[in-house]
Amino acid sequence: MADTTNARLERIEEKLDKLADAMVALARAEEKIMSMQDNQHNQLERVNRLSGKLDDIEKKVDDNHRTVCLINKLVYAALIAAVGAYVAQYFT
Repeated sequence: MADTTNARLERIEEKLDKLADAMVALARAEEKIMSMQDNQHNQLERVNRLSGKLDDIEKKVDDNHRTVCLINKLVYAALIAAVGAYVAQYFT
């Protein structure tokens, strides 16, 4: 009877050891998941900051585009005026 009890206790101890190993594995997996969630949160914040910066850059590009278009129009007007003055002087 003592042998049966000892064998039974050994099986229970083995099961408890396996259960403890499983708990440790679950804790490690949970830590990895938490770490991955933190990394994902950090990346999301970084993407949001970059998105804001891109919006600012887009506004500046639009402003620069309008400025360049205005400068082009002024250069074309000056060029046309110069050509007109040259032609007017040539035919006069």
